[in-house]
Amino acid sequence: MSARPRSRTLGGLLDEIAGARPRAEAVVYRGERLTYGQLQARVDALARALLALGVRHGDRVALLLPNRPEWLIGAFAAAKAGAITVAISTFSTPREIAWTLEHAQPRVVVTLEAFRGREYLSAIHAVCPELASAAPGALRSPRLPELRAVVSIDERRHDGVIPWARLLEDTPTVNATALAVTQAAVSPTDVALVLYTSGSTATPKGVTLAHGGVVANGFDIGERMHLTERDRVWLAVPLFWSFGSANALPAVLSHGGGFVLQDSFEPGEALALLDDERCSVYYGMANMARAILEHPDRPRRALAAMRTGLTIGLPEDMEMTMEAVNARELCNVYGATETYGNCAVTDAHDSRELRLTTQGRPLPGMEMYVVDPATGTALPPGEVGEFRVKGYLTPGYYREPEQTRAAFDAEGAFITGDLGVVREDGRVSFRGRLKELIKTGGANVAPLEVEAVLLSHPAVQQAYVVGVADRARGEVGVAAVELRPGASATAEALTAFCRERLASYKVPARIVFRTAEQFPRTATGKVQKPRLREELER
Repeated sequence: MSARPRSRTLGGLLDEIAGARPRAEAVVYRGERLTYGQLQARVDALARALLALGVRHGDRVALLLPNRPEWLIGAFAAAKAGAITVAISTFSTPREIAWTLEHAQPRVVVTLEAFRGREYLSAIHAVCPELASAAPGALRSPRLPELRAVVSIDERRHDGVIPWARLLEDTPTVNATALAVTQAAVSPTDVALVLYTSGSTATPKGVTLAHGGVVANGFDIGERMHLTERDRVWLAVPLFWSFGSANALPAVLSHGGGFVLQDSFEPGEALALLDDERCSVYYGMANMARAILEHPDRPRRALAAMRTGLTIGLPEDMEMTMEAVNARELCNVYGATETYGNCAVTDAHDSRELRLTTQGRPLPGMEMYVVDPATGTALPPGEVGEFRVKGYLTPGYYREPEQTRAAFDAEGAFITGDLGVVREDGRVSFRGRLKELIKTGGANVAPLEVEAVLLSHPAVQQAYVVGVADRARGEVGVAAVELRPGASATAEALTAFCRERLASYKVPARIVFRTAEQFPRTATGKVQKPRLREELER
C-alpha cells in the first residue's frame, strides 16, 4: 500500500509529486518527454499567464484538445489558478462546440486549429465572429460574454488567437508569489472539472467534480491496481472522459507514475507504445483490445512490462483484453462520471474468477446498495435491483439545478439507473442498464444476461440485445449478432442454444445477423443501442 498523498487539490498534488520526484519522467508524447519538474514549471508558467488574462476563482478554462501534454498543462494550470477545467470532446461537431461554449461560458479556450478532420477554430469563429478582429486577450462577444481569450497550440498564427508558445514565453504581470497566494486559496471542495456526459436528457449534462474527491477517489482506484512510482499508463482513452481525467490521471499521478499519451487510438501505434515504452497499466475498452489482439504486429510484441489496468465488459471481454495486452492483473470496474469515474473496483490480486464476474467492492468512502426500481425499497444481498451510491458524488450538474435534484434520492444517494447485485461478501455485480431493461409479458429481462449466453456460443463474435415493441407482450428481446470469421450458425440454432440456457421469456424472439461495420456506433466506437433498437423496430 502506498502512502496517501497529503495534498487535496490537483495543483497541490502535482507540486507534491514534483517535489518528491522532479527528475522522474511524467509525460511521454511522440518525441516529447517531460519530467515532473519540467511539467510543474510549464504548469506554473501557464497558471501565471491565465491570471494575467483575468482568470479568477471559479472561472472556466475550456480545453478542446486531444490527449497531449498541453491538455495536462492546461488542466493543472487552471486548477492552480482556482479555475474550473471544462473538458470538451474532440469528437464534437460545430453545433456541439457552440452549445458547450454557450453553456459553460469559459473565460479562456485552449484549442488547436483542427484534429482528425474536425476544424475547431472555424467552429469557434462561427459562434464568436468577433474573435477575428479582437486584440488577443481583449475579446468581447455577445454570445460568449465571459470569454476573453482563445489560445491555440498551433505554430501557425490565427487572427485574434493567442499562440500557446507566446503565452508561455511572455513574462506575465503575475509573479510566482501572486500565484502561490491564489493557489493557497483553492479548497478541496472547489470544483475542478466539468465533464459533459450524455444521459437521459436531450442535451449533455455538465458533471462537476471537486478537487478533494478527484484526488482521494483517484488514489483509491490506484490502490486497487497496486500502482507504484514505477508504473506507466498508456492513455488513448480521451482525457475529456472521466475515465481519463477523473480516473487514470489522479490514480497514476497520486502514485508518482508516468503517462504515455496517444492522441487518437490506432492499434499499431498503440502496440508500439505499450511495448517500447514498457507500459504496465492499460486503460481501454474491449473494442480497442480486440483491435490490438487482431493486429498483425501483435505476435512479435511481448508487452513484457504490462501488468494491470482497468476495463469494462463481460467476462469474455475481460479475458480477451488480458490476452490482448498481457495484463494478467486487469481490474474490473463499476461507476459513472457522477461517482468520480469509479465507485467499485476489483483488486488486482483478486482471483481471476472474481475479476471476471464482479466489479469488486466499493472503494473507501463509497457505499453501494440496491433498491426495488419501482418502490425505492432497499433489497437484501443477492437480489437484483437498482444501484444507489453514497460517498464521493458530484456536487451537481453545471447550471442545471432541476437535473441535479432529480439525480439524487431523499437520502442523498445517487440514482444510477443501473441494475446490479450486492453479494453477501460485499462485492457488486453489474447486470445492465435499467433503461435497457426489457419488460416482456410482465417479466423483466436484463439484456446483458442474454448477451453473455450468446457470446458463450463458439460461433458468436459480438451480440447485442434490445427490447422492441410487441402487441402481445408489450416488448420482446431481439438480438443482433456478428459471427466469428469463418464460423456459421443459423438463427434457429442460436435460439435453441439460448433455450437450453435461459428461461423461455429471456430467449430472443428474433435473431438477426450483422457485420461489425453494420452496427451503429458512437464516435468513440461504442455500439449505440438506442439506434440499434430503432433499426430493429423498423
